[in-house]
Amino acid sequence: MIDSVESSVDQICSFDWLNELYDQDTLNFSEKIIRGTLHKIDQIDDIIKRYAKNWKFERIERIDKTILRMSIFSLQELTEIPAAVTINEAIELGKIYGGENSGTFINGILDSVRKHEL
Repeated sequence: MIDSVESSVDQICSFDWLNELYDQDTLNFSEKIIRGTLHKIDQIDDIIKRYAKNWKFERIERIDKTILRMSIFSLQELTEIPAAVTINEAIELGKIYGGENSGTFINGILDSVRKHEL
């Protein structure tokens, strides 16, 4: 997320970089996830490190790390969304934007977080 671009949080949350138009509710929800994730990034990264067994945190692909960060924030803070929905969305994002094994990797970590952290 923020470590993947050279933009400020305010620039990212302006959504000027989007190629499509989205309704204000969607943009507000997205901003909530972005700002909330960044606010808790150190705690979230500690959780990822705890469950990414046999993986050095620095070696996790940026996109996988970003998906995990936002998903863990969502699991912890957006409790009105069922955990299964958050995890399934994260897996699909990993399959689309990540590497060959991203979906499986993301699923394993988020499932552990769901079982032990929530």
